[in-house]
Amino acid sequence: MSTKVEAALQAASETKDLLIGSNILYQVPELFKSYFGKSKAVIVADKTTYAIAGQEVYELLEKSGIPQEPPFLFDDPELYAEYNYVEQLSASLGHHDAMPIAVGSGTINDLTKLAAHQNGRPYMCIATAASMDGYTAFGASITAHGAKQTFTCPAPKVCVADLEIIRKAPEEMTAAGYADLFAKMTAGADWILADSLQVEPIDPQAWSIVQGGLHDALSDPAGVRQGNVAAIRELISGLMLGGFAMQWSKSSRPASGAEHQFSHLWNMEHHTNNGAPISHGFQVAIGTLAITALYEEVLKYPFDQLDIAACCAAWPSAEKLEQEARELFQHTDFPDIGVQETRAKYIDAATLAQQLQLLKDSWPTIKERLQAQLVTFEEAKNRLKTVGAPYEPAHIDLSKAYLKKTFIRAQYIRRRFTILDLLVRTNTLDLFLDKLFGKGGVWELKLNNPVSK
Repeated sequence: MSTKVEAALQAASETKDLLIGSNILYQVPELFKSYFGKSKAVIVADKTTYAIAGQEVYELLEKSGIPQEPPFLFDDPELYAEYNYVEQLSASLGHHDAMPIAVGSGTINDLTKLAAHQNGRPYMCIATAASMDGYTAFGASITAHGAKQTFTCPAPKVCVADLEIIRKAPEEMTAAGYADLFAKMTAGADWILADSLQVEPIDPQAWSIVQGGLHDALSDPAGVRQGNVAAIRELISGLMLGGFAMQWSKSSRPASGAEHQFSHLWNMEHHTNNGAPISHGFQVAIGTLAITALYEEVLKYPFDQLDIAACCAAWPSAEKLEQEARELFQHTDFPDIGVQETRAKYIDAATLAQQLQLLKDSWPTIKERLQAQLVTFEEAKNRLKTVGAPYEPAHIDLSKAYLKKTFIRAQYIRRRFTILDLLVRTNTLDLFLDKLFGKGGVWELKLNNPVSK
């Protein structure tokens, strides 16, 4: 285990052990006994993950004399992290007192995490792919009532990541994990902005956990794609660190910014790729590219010459913003979220003036911090292309016009302060969208370009 992971594990409040290595499933029974005593176990998996690792874990537990309930296997081929599936698992767990062992990746882990919490018990996780950062994260990302939500629930007590299993996962799952980790660059930039404007200070411990080893974890996209053990170890370690940072702070702020708001919005709008679901990591890949492109233009802008009085004069009332939010989402199945989140982060003109004065006075320092945090748009695009992730909106069936709409709509659905909020408060969002989608922009829109997905 790396020193970075060891340090993060010591800071974790919920996860007591993390095992990363090759051919290590045989250690699962002793880990289970160490942390769950004489409790019964129950494997939670789907048919695929049971075949990959679940059956082997079941047999290892059986040989070790650990009592078990029959495995709970989700059999829906369209399984995703939706609340109905939580209810199914939670009801099953309610019939016994066995400790769940989630065998799978994002969906299985989040469903088990919340269902176990609802039944008042901890759980163990066996990772089967380096596909996302939620294994060790506090909270479960579940779709309920049409909206992607983070439900409060503890991270797993123990997590095992067998590199021989993980490196053989489908290439697209590993690429999705790389993209989810890559998103920590723009998420970090958003946190720098929030910190600089005294909206949300950076937590040094959480920042160190997620950002400290980030560049190492992202350094070999070609090796990740090839399933190189060393590269996969760095990737899964980086993803686990992202989860630990969220566990430490009890918030997704260390690992999630505007790029994740894009993904959440596309989920809520039921966007698919030619009718097929799009993985979280692939959505975030395009979201990260979009925000990286935006930052590249923002860093050229003279915010040290900002006309604060003009910005304050253009600042709408809370009532007007809520009306805009209501109109924007009136034909969706989440009509109230825009009003709710807009209201939560609204500030009056006096507070706005204070924030913008900080921006104006500190822009050279803020700019320097952001430049150190980010890579160029071309670099981001090349890395995602190398690892096998989407690097054009069309790769996930998004038109350029629909992507442009997302820049406008995404900042309404979350109260978290991001680059999008900065541009709304400085009345420059339209200006920057023209740079991205106007003549010569990275996603130049032609006349009569359709807005369809």
